[in-house]
Amino acid sequence: MANRKTIGILTGGGDVPGLNPAIRAVTIRAIREGYRVLGIRRGWAGLVDLIPDHEADNSNNVTELTEHVVNRAARTGGTFLHSSRTRPSHLPSANLPAHLHDRYTGEVSDVTDAVLEHIEWLGLDYLIPIGGDDTLSYGYRLHTEGVRVVAIPKTMDNDVPGTDYCIGFGTCVTRTIELAHTLRTSAGSHERFLVIEVFGRYAGYSALLPTMAGAADRCVIPELDFDIEQLTELLVYDRNRHPSRYSVVLISEGAKISGDQDMSFMGAEKDQYGHAKLGGIGRRVGVELKRLSPKYNRGRRINVVNQRLGYLVRCGAPDALDCVVPMAFGNLALDLILDGTSGRLVNIRNGVYGSISMEVISGPHKVVDVEKFYNPKRLRPNFKELDGSPLFIMNAD
Repeated sequence: MANRKTIGILTGGGDVPGLNPAIRAVTIRAIREGYRVLGIRRGWAGLVDLIPDHEADNSNNVTELTEHVVNRAARTGGTFLHSSRTRPSHLPSANLPAHLHDRYTGEVSDVTDAVLEHIEWLGLDYLIPIGGDDTLSYGYRLHTEGVRVVAIPKTMDNDVPGTDYCIGFGTCVTRTIELAHTLRTSAGSHERFLVIEVFGRYAGYSALLPTMAGAADRCVIPELDFDIEQLTELLVYDRNRHPSRYSVVLISEGAKISGDQDMSFMGAEKDQYGHAKLGGIGRRVGVELKRLSPKYNRGRRINVVNQRLGYLVRCGAPDALDCVVPMAFGNLALDLILDGTSGRLVNIRNGVYGSISMEVISGPHKVVDVEKFYNPKRLRPNFKELDGSPLFIMNAD
């Protein structure tokens, strides 16, 4: 077994339920096919920080995976390999490990040549990154540099191009529905608007699908700026028709009120991929709804219950779908590796598992087809012409 081929696997970006089941699926299948599996810790940071010296302690950067380890971890949420938003092609000097200080002296450096050397030193025959378009975009870069890469998509936003489904999205939808129904009791008790801010930087799937499932009366999504007066009027209408006199709106964190130049951010600091942390649109909308409500409610103000779901839908164990899909994605990745194929993104298209060229990751974000799936006059999903649609209604086309 000394000549076994080696597969490296890593998770990057935000954690989601379903990552550990994906790691388990890859590891168990790979070991049984005769491969050795190395878990790269903290996403791309593990390959940046690794010291290519057999005397060095690299336990914080890489670990050998066994069936015992992954079987235990797969029952939990998050990623036991940990994660980061490290971008080796744009690494700030503050994140540069000590052993690379003499080699890179700029404020921001592309350390890809070092990463390639570290991959070679580890003896990785294949690399499987699991992540969103940020993490996978660097995986594609390594593919163009000659590394054999097979990518697995994950993100709560479900916006990785080329696939209808990303690991984590099912649990996000499930939790959003559950929490919206739970929060209704407070909104109904006090006859208020319920404003719930959900994930979705560029794509509104995590607001649109729960609304389609009955979690909210209205939703606003990043693909289309919305009129706050229109939203207020519609929510007053919904509230006055409800026996408990409340109404619910789901708001994607990347949504913008008409006239806004930028999304709502929690601060100016940006990560290595150029993203500032989103948050605050729900609070802003709540303030405006309260202010405008008398105009549409016979002069009477309507108060607001405001909740940002955030990590409540990201933490904890995966739902059934985010146990099954990661299992399939992991085995799809091994099928490709056993065929000697690389440069592919495993995917689901119209309910069918498969793969697509990783080049798709370099294209535009996957976003909601507004004309087909969203009614901007009513600020809610379209429910027509579902015949022939995939499980989650909206596909990647």
